[in-house]
Amino acid sequence: MTNRFLERLQAGDVLIADGAIGTNLQIAGLKPGASPEDWVFDQPEKVVALHRAFAEAGSDLILTDTFGGTYLRLKGSPYADRAAEMNRRAAALAREASATRAGALIGGSMGPTGILLQPFGPLKYGEAVTAYADQAKALADGGVDLLVIETYFALDEAKAAVEGAQRATSLPIVVSFSFDRGVRTMMGVKPAQVAATFKPLGVVAVGANCGTTLDNMLQIVQEYAAADSGFPIWAKPNAGLPVTHGDRAVYEITPEQMGEYAVRFVQAGARIAGGCCGSTPAHVAAIARAAKHIAAK
Repeated sequence: MTNRFLERLQAGDVLIADGAIGTNLQIAGLKPGASPEDWVFDQPEKVVALHRAFAEAGSDLILTDTFGGTYLRLKGSPYADRAAEMNRRAAALAREASATRAGALIGGSMGPTGILLQPFGPLKYGEAVTAYADQAKALADGGVDLLVIETYFALDEAKAAVEGAQRATSLPIVVSFSFDRGVRTMMGVKPAQVAATFKPLGVVAVGANCGTTLDNMLQIVQEYAAADSGFPIWAKPNAGLPVTHGDRAVYEITPEQMGEYAVRFVQAGARIAGGCCGSTPAHVAAIARAAKHIAAK
């Protein structure tokens, strides 16, 4: 069976991803420190409403509310023993919400476990692979079109996620790192290293999400492009760095600024553009308008 995500990439389309899950659910009432995944069970209607808002804003690709969805990361959650069910349910919510947008794709979000791998921490590589395989299978069972291994800092854990996903499914995989030290991750990884590491492992796209400034994201996209790996590039930056206003963090980059930079990302080589923390449906709508303007030229 032909995969719809791969078809869109092969057609040369620029795809619009969605915006932030966590910060937007906080705006909707998720308490600070609470897990966004809890709302898959506790407030599913609000998760659906957010996904639908992104779809209506122009997102071609909606990510599931499963960033912290491995059973390892869910330890301590009220739903720690329901990880597989949560991932399947989250996929179903995303599919329900995107039904109004023809051709919308669902990406199964898979984030880090939150536990360092040996020798820097207690987690064994094989245990991480198993946890990711379980999550990937549940997301695939829920009907996602692809898996998005996102916000990674260390090559070894991202490799474990890819190995687990490939053990459990045949879905296409995107690998996205968070470069929170300018154009390096906290573990010192650079874009060219990501491209070189995952080129032989069968993933279909690489890129960056979260991170710091829009200017840094532009440099990251340029470095990925300069690596000349042949990968489609994924770019999903924060709406800038948060500024504390009272008891809440505010992201000050405007939708118009996000749209302007989306043009620059695409011109630099990005094939998938969206937003991460602080990015609202209004930001996504601006990105979508900008991308359509590029396509029309």
